[in-house]
Amino acid sequence: MRLRRVVIDSNLYIDWLNARQHEAVLFQRDAVKYLSALVLMELRAGALVARDRRLVDRMTTPFARAGRILLPTARVYEDAGAVLARLHTAYGYNPAGVAALVNDVLIALSARSIGAAVITQNGRDFRAIRRVRPFTLEVIE
Repeated sequence: MRLRRVVIDSNLYIDWLNARQHEAVLFQRDAVKYLSALVLMELRAGALVARDRRLVDRMTTPFARAGRILLPTARVYEDAGAVLARLHTAYGYNPAGVAALVNDVLIALSARSIGAAVITQNGRDFRAIRRVRPFTLEVIE
């Protein structure tokens, strides 16, 4: 049996770090989990005190050791530009003013590039991205 690949969005990790929510998603055994470098950046940006930085270190070290930190390729960045332009023209998104949208597009396209599903609570933005560039999406309500 081939395990499915998943990339988990920042919001689920943040909920787990703060309140131990979503353990079933984060620790599922039927998937190979990858950590997006963008999610890592977002987690580091929110780790403002030493305790939080240590938690992020403990959470991310296994991904680094396993070689499962997912970096966007040049092709992903190029495609992201096209997706952001389409989101702007077709759906009114303004990517110049919304860094989080840029990150979400890069997360989605990086996951797509390795055949992984994105798991998130941010259904609105990721569904809009999927309308422009199909990828596997699981939204946790």
